[in-house]
Amino acid sequence: MAGGSIETTLELWASSLRDVKGRMRGLFTQKRVAQSAGLFLDGLLGDERRKTGWMRAEAAGDPGPWRQQAILGRGRWDADALRDVVRDYVVETLGAEDAVLVIDETGFLKQGKGSCGVARQYTGSAGKITNCQIGVFAAYVSQHGHAFIDRALYLPKRWTSDPARMAKTHVPAVTAFATKPALAVQMITRAIAANVPFAWVAADSVYGVGDIEQALRRAGKGYVLGVSSNHHFGSWVGKPAVAGSAAEIAHDLDPDAWQRLSAGDGTKGARLHDWAYCELADLDADEYDESRSGLWTRGLLIRRNIADGDLAFFTTWCPADTSIEALVKVEGHRWAIEDSFETAKNELGLDHNETRSWHGWHRHVSLVMLAFAMMAVIGHKANQSPPPKRMRRPPRR
Repeated sequence: MAGGSIETTLELWASSLRDVKGRMRGLFTQKRVAQSAGLFLDGLLGDERRKTGWMRAEAAGDPGPWRQQAILGRGRWDADALRDVVRDYVVETLGAEDAVLVIDETGFLKQGKGSCGVARQYTGSAGKITNCQIGVFAAYVSQHGHAFIDRALYLPKRWTSDPARMAKTHVPAVTAFATKPALAVQMITRAIAANVPFAWVAADSVYGVGDIEQALRRAGKGYVLGVSSNHHFGSWVGKPAVAGSAAEIAHDLDPDAWQRLSAGDGTKGARLHDWAYCELADLDADEYDESRSGLWTRGLLIRRNIADGDLAFFTTWCPADTSIEALVKVEGHRWAIEDSFETAKNELGLDHNETRSWHGWHRHVSLVMLAFAMMAVIGHKANQSPPPKRMRRPPRR
């Protein structure tokens, strides 16, 4: 972390920790429970590699893990209220009108069948079908930094069709089956309702077609969403003739259509790929919302790996005359949520949740989100340049 002296950095950490504990204190009706939640947060931010109940209890000076476990299970407090606290805290410091909301999922490997939502299902975290939970997340990414602002536990149909299993893990009775894209739409809707400033949404091919597109068009938000190679595209009058699957269109492109562009800087420098962009249609915003105006463009963005020629495809929606460079930059923001998952799991115990209940998962994850947000805010503040000193005029004689 760049910035000022060690003393200044330590004070920034101390003041930020006091700040976030103060923000969540109102969620707890009893002072001792609020104190335990604060100690839970201390444990997540501590040096222990495993953030288990015993490890957090030892760090907190408790004789056993019961108080730590009670925060996730027996205690009475609203995890969604903490989610909203985290969101408002992130936007307060990292907010920007051109920010990107990135949607993605991650797996939580589990043994047994008791944990809420656990099933044999594919997770990119392991790169295979395995016994796990799946969490869908929304990360807020701006020029100031990035942090999670929403989350949802995905429940497969084998769970939502089993009332006894749902009741045993304390899933709210009103909870019905929802696809991962449907969970993403719920997150986007919550962000818009809370007046979160953002201009774009980026996601991979799990979320790229259907209700998300329509919701974002109605909201006046741009998007770069992954689609499969066999997804069909076709241009309208006024645009170059294009028709066929995404893979077929890419194969037929003129070599001059490709540009080598960076999607942002990675650990090894600029993340360079070859890119092509096909504008498919211009549409008036009022076709989706009568209160909006302006011309928007629907398009196809294609990424080609320089080393092996591997292709990836994205459906896009953006204000007319948006450049390919701008769209590539938006797509490049997706790395931030991958980085966030890695950091949250390796340093903050995102996947160390030992509870089996619906409430336990959401409470644990929301506390981790708060810890991550605090780190993001500290990073932003530590890297801000100090304000210039005002020169004093010499006294008149």
